[in-house]
Amino acid sequence: MRTHTIHGGDDAALNVQEAGSGRPVLFVHGLSQSVMSWRHQFESDLTDEFRLVALDNRGHGESEKPRDAYGDSTLWAQDIHAVVTELELDDVVLVGWSYGGVVALDYLDSFGTDHTAGLNFVGGVSALGSETATARLGSEYVDLVSGFVSTDAEESVETMRQFVDLCVFEELSPADRYYMLGYNVVVPPHVRDSLRDRVVSHDDTLASLDVPVLVTHGEEDAVVVPDVARTYAELVESEVSWYPNTGHSPFWERPERFNRELRAFVHEL
Repeated sequence: MRTHTIHGGDDAALNVQEAGSGRPVLFVHGLSQSVMSWRHQFESDLTDEFRLVALDNRGHGESEKPRDAYGDSTLWAQDIHAVVTELELDDVVLVGWSYGGVVALDYLDSFGTDHTAGLNFVGGVSALGSETATARLGSEYVDLVSGFVSTDAEESVETMRQFVDLCVFEELSPADRYYMLGYNVVVPPHVRDSLRDRVVSHDDTLASLDVPVLVTHGEEDAVVVPDVARTYAELVESEVSWYPNTGHSPFWERPERFNRELRAFVHEL
């Protein structure tokens, strides 16, 4: 594992990790997550064939956590652009999970697809802050939103615990639950509050993509409702891969299948 500090939009310091060599694959995690979300990919034989790269999004993990730097899509786009250019990730395959989907589209909207070979949209969202965007979220997730921004430590941790459980369909082992809870709770409430308040729609960006798109979605996703994957398939020509008995985290819940399909997708580009 190799670690970098890369400065993105507004000079925010971003923690970036990479492993392996070959065709680059850049993983972009969701709200309140971290590079640690991709453990089953970075510790797999994908590193025998590909250069896996993941960043802690601004405000997350070991990246810088400024107070007011989350509402501008340009900053998010610059973060991804900085990683792509400084690490020379030519013909990169983007993997955007959940909120990471809109971050990947921030980048593609601003910088186009010159350096991008394909997009894997994993339980992804393409819009935020509108009635349309909210309708794409599960009701149990929406009910947790007020707790996401609580400054009461006990309430915040309990909300994160519920969120971690909601991200999977089957019950987590205690070790996995506390592993995930650890990197969720280090995200300050002001960051989650700012991410919640953001207003953006990249449906048109997704519809105009000129690179292959793989949509990966759990059939039991309680965070981003499965119908959203059908919406994306109508917006852009794409392959949709449905995961039965799987929630919001196919790469964690079904890593062998996820890694196999990601490998095949990258080889086809």
